[in-house]
Amino acid sequence: MTLTNTDPPDYANLQVLDMWQLLAKNAEEQPEREAVALGGRRLSYGEITAQAERLAAALYKHGLRKGDHLALIMPNWPEFIIVYFATARLGAVLVPLNVRFRQNEIDYILRNSEAKFLLTCAEFGDFDFIGLIGKLRGHLPALQHVIVVGQAAGAPGIIAWESLMGEAQPDTLPPIKIDPKEDLLMLLYTSGTTGLPKGAMLTHFNIIWNSTIMALALECTSKDVILGAVPLFHIFGTTGCITLAALLGASLVLMDIFKPDAALRLIQQERITVHHGVPTMFILELNQPDFANYDLTSMRTGIIAAAPAPSEIIRRIRREMGCEIASAYGLTETSPALTFTRFTDDDEVRAETVGKAVPGVEIKIVDDDDEALPSGEVGELVCRSPGLMKGYYKMDEANYGAIDNDGWFSTGDLATIDADGNVRIVGRKKEMINRAGFKVYPREVEELYYHHPKVQEIAIIGLIDPVLGEKTCACIKLKAYETATAEEMRDFARNKVADFKIPDMVRFVDGFPMTASGKIKKVTMRAEIAKQEE
Repeated sequence: MTLTNTDPPDYANLQVLDMWQLLAKNAEEQPEREAVALGGRRLSYGEITAQAERLAAALYKHGLRKGDHLALIMPNWPEFIIVYFATARLGAVLVPLNVRFRQNEIDYILRNSEAKFLLTCAEFGDFDFIGLIGKLRGHLPALQHVIVVGQAAGAPGIIAWESLMGEAQPDTLPPIKIDPKEDLLMLLYTSGTTGLPKGAMLTHFNIIWNSTIMALALECTSKDVILGAVPLFHIFGTTGCITLAALLGASLVLMDIFKPDAALRLIQQERITVHHGVPTMFILELNQPDFANYDLTSMRTGIIAAAPAPSEIIRRIRREMGCEIASAYGLTETSPALTFTRFTDDDEVRAETVGKAVPGVEIKIVDDDDEALPSGEVGELVCRSPGLMKGYYKMDEANYGAIDNDGWFSTGDLATIDADGNVRIVGRKKEMINRAGFKVYPREVEELYYHHPKVQEIAIIGLIDPVLGEKTCACIKLKAYETATAEEMRDFARNKVADFKIPDMVRFVDGFPMTASGKIKKVTMRAEIAKQEE
């Protein structure tokens, strides 16, 4: 398989564009090229651009101006992409919300972001967003307009998407000057696994710069077909799917609900070449009973990120899916990518690290006193990057603790850097378990268990213990039709790691509470297991 990029774009020129200019460039150069597909809906770059401009004109007519905030609750539908570029056209700030959020989370983000407009689907799954917004609206003084996709015209207090688009007069839109490095594109809220979510202020340049990094690392071209299975409301989706496709003039095939069998069918039917995903997605695909029946030969590469990627799973993706997957590391606050493995890296580096810092990014490992640590020692990873946010919205105290006077951002992740510059993520700083004075890094033990033939997924958590201070608990989801005992699982670790790293407890689970980005909610797991132990 060749991975040579035969027609690389001029990335230096693309990085000086704003997001609307990036889309308009494709509409001008290849208007008939398919941009987005979802089921039977297929839109070209010309059609996406025209619809986004119509929406921008209608929003402008209703008072949306440069710098105003528009909140968006939308699954992976083409409308999400139309709104994404329409707000960019106006210089407005998009505030995407997780479609799984409910009353408390939606109320908090709408209030904290001071959203002037809300654009939402009427319902998704079995949840009625219109009913919820009706309850909240009277308590949100900044919110002026609610626009709904899938709601009949004339409903009280809302504007139907269809009627709004009918109002559009694009020729009435004034030119709007946007500074890509200064003007915000998005206010993207962190997943809030600990404490309240924080709104990361990301510029046009932050996102476009990071997409160019992805394109270079994956050697992408306009011929690629990208699977949009990760949520578009997450930084992985906005940068790695929407913006990457627009940067290249490539096609994006959406999934609004991820199901492993449906994903494998799409790869086969649509000849997907780039498959991004969180580890859980790939784990589920690889463990499909009829996995071997799918033709995955079109797959070229993709990114596995947003949660720790077990080395054994990366090896299986490359071996069984024929996909030269790249492991990457980053955060919402960094737009996201900071490191990438390269196609030229050896098998060990590609499977067991997240690669080296990308060009333009600086990283170092520091101790609790912010002193740099030598190669191989565990400490917190801090970084400086062109993708780094402008700060958290309305959170001066959080900004003070996150970014120092020299521009170094504290990630909260524990890592090591080897002599060649390859980064190994050990775990979250707050997840380290102190067992009787010995440090246990959950990631190390989890990696071990992914080599067990019966284990599908695992999370190591720490529980309060009156003697040890903390004890370790392995929460394990077994593969289908497998059975095991706690002692069998404990025995598996003996003589493979130090005795204090062997789980004190083992609990078998049917599944894990997950964030939208595919991370296991260990705080939730810890509370559930602790309650069971009372």
